[in-house]
Amino acid sequence: MTRPVTVVGIGEDGQTGLTEVARAAVARADVLFGSVRQLEFFPNFAGEVRTLTSPLTGTLSDIEREAGERAVVVLASGDPLFHGMAKLIIRRLGAERVRVLPQLSSLQLAFARAGESWQDALFLSAHGHSFEGLAQRLHGAVKALVLTDDVHTPAELALYLLRFGMTEYEAFVGERLGGESERTAWYTLEQLAEAECHPLNVVILRRREGETSSPFTLGMPDEAFVQRKPDRGLITKREVRIQTLSDLELRKGEVLWDIGACTGSVSIEAIHLVPDLKVYAVEKNAEDLVNLRANQVKFRADFVAVEAKAPAGLDQFPDPDAVFVGGSGGELADLLETCMRRARPGARVVVNAATIENLATAHQVLTAAGWNVSVTLLQTARSKPILQLTRMEGMNPVYLVRAKMPARGEEESE
Repeated sequence: MTRPVTVVGIGEDGQTGLTEVARAAVARADVLFGSVRQLEFFPNFAGEVRTLTSPLTGTLSDIEREAGERAVVVLASGDPLFHGMAKLIIRRLGAERVRVLPQLSSLQLAFARAGESWQDALFLSAHGHSFEGLAQRLHGAVKALVLTDDVHTPAELALYLLRFGMTEYEAFVGERLGGESERTAWYTLEQLAEAECHPLNVVILRRREGETSSPFTLGMPDEAFVQRKPDRGLITKREVRIQTLSDLELRKGEVLWDIGACTGSVSIEAIHLVPDLKVYAVEKNAEDLVNLRANQVKFRADFVAVEAKAPAGLDQFPDPDAVFVGGSGGELADLLETCMRRARPGARVVVNAATIENLATAHQVLTAAGWNVSVTLLQTARSKPILQLTRMEGMNPVYLVRAKMPARGEEESE
């Protein structure tokens, strides 16, 4: 019968911090998996020791194979279910075949050393991946814990936050928490940008007393965005922007393409509407792209934006769940064909068309492909003062062409 695999959480204090149950589990093991550093805590282990290797695919296979015959213990840092490898082992073997014995996690130790509660903290990780998207997820949080690594260091984190003007935060860094070489300190972001920290660290970001973060609400005023001068107005107007975002039906974790992004207003509002959205924008005009990047910093919206005339440039992006076409540069038909070819199941496309010709092209191409198409004509007006009175000034009408990829059953029934 296959034995359960025991995953033992261990800290920088090694065996000293383990419970009697955890120590007994290690002592009874036939095979002990762990990192080189973790295995050094058990110099007298009588069984076989195996070093965890990256990528973990091979190691997981070894664990599964060994568990068929022998008692297996896997050492993992802190709480193995908090950004740890226990999740991978459970996914591979099933929860009924895995026993987890947690140690204090790095986050618990960090908040204890900082004298801060953590039930109201935001948890972010840059361990093994970039800081991309962190700005919008962090914005507005009173406190957050960030996991870093030896590439995405606390100093790099500080430089990233300074780029987005997030100076309302101060940072606490805990290094080698729980060990003999433990070190902790508070920093300003400017100080942290110059600091050298041990790779084994966690960072707490805390908003300073008296500091605030302005909320970014749906339908921000057009004039809030940096735009091209003197010909201002090359922006998806507020009223159209709100309806466009509604039609896109954006969801957490999805990929949005913003084609003809111009000032980036749609991407920026989409990011703050769904902070875990992955946005990829393309804009052919270099001057507009400069403005877009300025708006990214102003509105703390971190996403990928490239200079190209679509469909060029789209090959750099992952396949989309949603596509917004705000400008096509005369390539609308080819552009839509590319979008539909790359689209993921259930994808949505929204085209803003200011002319009847683009409306006709979008409707024809999307309908011919079997997508479910609907059109909304937005005709809005804004109040304008005239002497002591108020009049309404009409805005240019815009056609919103919304298309959704048919489900497999719908396609076959047709």
